[in-house]
Amino acid sequence: MFEKLKDLLKNSYAKYSNYRVSAIIVTKDGKEFNGVNIENASYGATICAERSAISNAISNGYKDFKELYVMVDSNIIAPPCFICRQVISELCDKDMDIICMNNVGEQKRYKVSELCVYPFSEDNLR
Repeated sequence: MFEKLKDLLKNSYAKYSNYRVSAIIVTKDGKEFNGVNIENASYGATICAERSAISNAISNGYKDFKELYVMVDSNIIAPPCFICRQVISELCDKDMDIICMNNVGEQKRYKVSELCVYPFSEDNLR
C-alpha cells in the first residue's frame, strides 16, 4: 500500500500549502478507491484526501469499508483532520482501522473509535 500511496501523492493539488496527502479506502470485498487533497484559494472549499477517497467509493456504489490508508508527504505521521473524522465516524464502523503513514513508510494504526471519541451523530439532531 505504501507504494500506491506514494505514487498517488503526485495527483494532489496542494498549490497553496504544499501539504500533499493521499488516501485509499478499501472495501470489505477488497475494492480500493483513491483520494487526494484538492486545495482551493478559498480554503473552505478544499477537500481532504480522506473525504475524497470516501466520496469516490460512495459515488461508485460502495459503502462497506474495511480500512483507510492515509499518507502525508512529510516525515511526520498525521491523523485525519476533524472534518474528516466526522465523515469517517458516520460512514465507517467504529472498529475499522485507519492506517496513517509518512512518506518513508512509518505508520500508526488507529481504530475509528480511538480517533472519533465523541462523534456528532443523528442522535444529536433530535
